[in-house]
Amino acid sequence: MTSVVIAAHNEAAVIGRCLDALLADPPSGPFDVTVVANGCTDATVAVAATRPGVRVLSLPEPGKAGALNAGDEVAVGFPRLYLDADIVLTPGSVPALVAAVEAGLLAAAPGRALDTAGRPLPVRAYYAINRRLPAFRDALYGRGAIVLSERGRARFDAFPALHADDLFLDSLFEVGEKREVAGATARVATPRRTADLIRRLVRVRAGNAAMRTAGMSGGPAVRPSRRSSWLRDVVLRRPWLAPAGAIYAAITLIAERRSRGATDWGRDESSRTVNA
Repeated sequence: MTSVVIAAHNEAAVIGRCLDALLADPPSGPFDVTVVANGCTDATVAVAATRPGVRVLSLPEPGKAGALNAGDEVAVGFPRLYLDADIVLTPGSVPALVAAVEAGLLAAAPGRALDTAGRPLPVRAYYAINRRLPAFRDALYGRGAIVLSERGRARFDAFPALHADDLFLDSLFEVGEKREVAGATARVATPRRTADLIRRLVRVRAGNAAMRTAGMSGGPAVRPSRRSSWLRDVVLRRPWLAPAGAIYAAITLIAERRSRGATDWGRDESSRTVNA
């Protein structure tokens, strides 16, 4: 039986579209879906509960790791899909991901479709570079959706109390054990304002830094950051992207500086504006 675990913190605006896409495109065989609302002060629980067959847990305290672990405790089968509440998987994605791990992969992820429609120039420029970075080609992060086989899930006991859960999972598998699956796509809503993009990047960078610190302290090794890849692998090969590259570099530098010592990371709320 395929199981899905969705951690949701104040996701009432988007959890409906996530679940509707998921339920409309199940894999063959039994299907088990759990939404773990954690520290919610909005209608996340009510919206999720209206979807037929969805198990809803409500935790009083916020925290994605705790929510994922609570979802794992009640999920009943494998392969297991860990899905972010603001992600929409395109038709055929779930069956393709499940088939990939049933064929022998330990971990699989969909490709990314970045929605930049109506975004300001700096946001569109940033993602013109980001979408072409080679670091995403064999990675599990950046999609908001990761499927593990039972053997893959056995690589760790519980999700650690870190914000970079996708980077944590990526660090557990070698290239030959994980893959981006053709025919599976996650629609990722990008921030609607430049300030929200920077806020998102501060959160990502601070979380990744904490994950790398944990790795140096005996946790799983994290792939090294290739800070010049935007220039070497993207702009120098596509000179027409030089203006976008300059904007990408500036936004990245701002986010890097703000992430140092950051404690209140916040999150981008602008991409969570679609009603259920």
